[in-house]
This record gives sequence, structure tokens and C-alpha cells, in this order.
Amino acid sequence: MRLIKDTKIDFMAQSRLGTVISSVLIIAGLLSIIFQGGLRLSIDFKGGTLIAVKYEETVDINEIRTTLAEVNIEGQIFDFSKNELKHFGDETTVSLRIPLMENQQENFNQKVVDFLYEAYPEIIPADKADFILSVETVGPKIGAELSGKAFWAVIWALILILLYISVRFEFKFALGAIAALAHDVFITLGIFSIMDFEISLSVVAAFLTIVGYSLNDTIVIFDRIRENIKAMRNAYFPDIINKSINASLSRTIITSITTFVVVFVLWAWGGEVIHNFAFAMIIGVVIGTYSSIFVASPIVMHLHARASSKK
Repeated sequence: MRLIKDTKIDFMAQSRLGTVISSVLIIAGLLSIIFQGGLRLSIDFKGGTLIAVKYEETVDINEIRTTLAEVNIEGQIFDFSKNELKHFGDETTVSLRIPLMENQQENFNQKVVDFLYEAYPEIIPADKADFILSVETVGPKIGAELSGKAFWAVIWALILILLYISVRFEFKFALGAIAALAHDVFITLGIFSIMDFEISLSVVAAFLTIVGYSLNDTIVIFDRIRENIKAMRNAYFPDIINKSINASLSRTIITSITTFVVVFVLWAWGGEVIHNFAFAMIIGVVIGTYSSIFVASPIVMHLHARASSKK
């Protein structure tokens, strides 16, 4: 099925516009990360505790936040009002993130759960087991290990992709693909920083998925370019790239739309647990499709022009 037929769009003539758009998005993201003092990392990386509880009726987050301003645990007062507190799934469930604290009391997390349970006796389940959805704790050492492993997972993915494309195509194609993948990850990170969303292990998984999705789209275009180089030996190289992108445009749009619909449904109705993963994928689908055309291909064109000028 071809959604679009016989297009003759001059994509390479718009490469400068693409450079401007990408530069603005990347710079905006970097500025946001710098001004906020870095990315907002989840307890997966920083260490801490995630407590999720369920009440029988809808609860007001602001009311709970006020209550958490004075949490009395064995005579010691804690203020959790500034911690991350939000509805988890629906408005009867609440999640509270507590960063790792020094000299934490024994059974500290259970005592926080007990406080949340006793604060609203009129709307708690009869069975306390139904009240507690989860209590997850990550130590600082494990968080540091996860941070390192997540970072190297992305780096090794990019290195292996570079080697694969260098063997299958040429080194200039590999550079174009890696630049597009790095572009996608940087923009997604920047948007997460601007939106003040949290980076968790599931979001890192989304980044790796984005890398695979964007690479697949890029390789389809590169494969067409390689075929057309042989078929159009004396043609102007930008024309070869334009013809290749136009030839695969219908496939690219159909794939992107179907993938976007799936991840949008996950984002809209998949629940709080998968919300950030799906949001990262939505960005990745859009930016990945864009970068295959306006980042990877123009870089190959410029590298080819530079190599030809040296001959």
C-alpha cells in the first residue's frame, strides 16, 4: 500500500532549515538541563523509596501534601511536603518518593506508610494489605551501578551501530546515522528536562527503543541511496538522496503513523507506570522520522561533497 505516490520533494534544499530547527531544540534542552542543575533522576539512579498506597475514595493531593509537612516518627518531625507526590493511576491512589536519608530509622518506610494510613481513617480499606500497593527501596550503591550501566548501554549501542553501518555501507553513512541517533536522544532528554519529567530505567529503555526505531528508518533510506548510486552513476548526489527519500516516503509515513498511534494509546490510557516510557516513545517516533530525512541524509550529502572536492 502506498499512501503517497510519485513525490518529487527537494528535501536537501531544506537541510539548512532542518539544521536551524535541530539546533534550537538541542540548545533549548541543554539550557534547561544546565539551569535545572541536571536531569531529574528517579530513585532508580539516586537511591530512595517509592511508596504507593490506595484509599477507598478520591483524595486531594494538596491536602495530603499539607498533612505530610509534619510527619512524626518516634518523636522526630519530618517534612515531606516538598517531595514528589502525585496520583498513581487514578485519584484514589497516591505515590510518594522519599530520597535516601542518612541515619534512617529502622522500619522507617513502614512508619511512613502507617502515618498515611492513620491520617485518613475514614477512607482507608478495612484490610491494610489492600492499602499498600508497593514499597520499593533502592540503595545509593545500586543506584550508582544502574546509572553507570544505563549510560554504557546507550554508548555501546551507538558504537556497535557505527561498526555495523560502516561494514554494510560506508563510514560516511555510519557517521550520518550516529549523528541522527545522538540528535534524537539529546532532543528527547532536553524535552524531558523542559517538561520536568523524571528519567527512570523505563525511560532509558525507551531511549534504546528510539535508537532502534530511528536506525531502522535511516537504514531504509540509506539502502535506497546505495541502490540509486549504482543506477544513477552520473547524477547529482543531492538528487540521488532526494529520489531515495521520496521513494521510501510512503513507507516511512505509514510506519511512523501506526507506531505513533500505538504509543499514543499507551501514553493516554496505559497508566502512570508506563506514562513516561510512552511519552519518550512519542517524541522518539516524531524526532526519529524527522532526523532520518533532515539530519542523517544531509550529513551524508556534506561528507560526500567534501570527499569529492578532495579528489
